[in-house]
Amino acid sequence: MKQLFGIALCGMILFSCQENEVVSDFTGNETTYSLQAGSQYSIAGTATIKERRDGTASVFVALSGTAGNNKLPVHLHLGNITTPAAAVAALLNPVDSKTGISETKISQLADETSVTYADLINLEACLKVHLSDTGAERDIILAGGDIGLSATKSAASGRVGFGICKSE
Repeated sequence: MKQLFGIALCGMILFSCQENEVVSDFTGNETTYSLQAGSQYSIAGTATIKERRDGTASVFVALSGTAGNNKLPVHLHLGNITTPAAAVAALLNPVDSKTGISETKISQLADETSVTYADLINLEACLKVHLSDTGAERDIILAGGDIGLSATKSAASGRVGFGICKSE
């Protein structure tokens, strides 16, 4: 009877250990970039690109200073933050102004080119968070910053200003 109880106990312990095991979707590789205020609004934060196990990426935007119930559009633009009329490389999920958070799994750009985590951190690009995606407010950039190779280059030269977006 003791032996049967011992086997049952071991089985329960093994089973409970397997249930508590957490497997992450991410490899642990990640890069974080600063986002500065882009207008009269005091909004800033970070954009973190994390590598997924399948090689694609997730982009996490975390802003402070947002409020309300708006959805703030996030664009990945080619070129650095000062590039005028920079082409939109990808539309990311909007930031929820109540939480200041956005998360987007990205595996391809707007032109349907496949993109990996390694591609993104080696891309000359920038992220811009807009006040709206329509009307005059779409030209108001709440926060933005260089990512990938643009961030490496801007660290040496400093940020001069934000370029107007080509959001169409």
